[in-house]
Amino acid sequence: MTTPLPIAPLDDPESLAELIGDCRKMAEHWEVPAERESARVGPASLHGITVPAASSHIVEGMADFAD
Repeated sequence: MTTPLPIAPLDDPESLAELIGDCRKMAEHWEVPAERESARVGPASLHGITVPAASSHIVEGMADFAD
């Protein structure tokens, strides 16, 4: 059995603005599903969000999320 290598944190994490810009660039490549109605959820009911350990380094260096 081998032990997986730890994922090193990013040296220079991107800002939220850069992440949004990257998403906007990719948006034209995403398929848009047929419109469907979804129930609105208030912010107070959003809790217990978890990030997998393998991905946590991505948001850990971002001040917007790591506080």
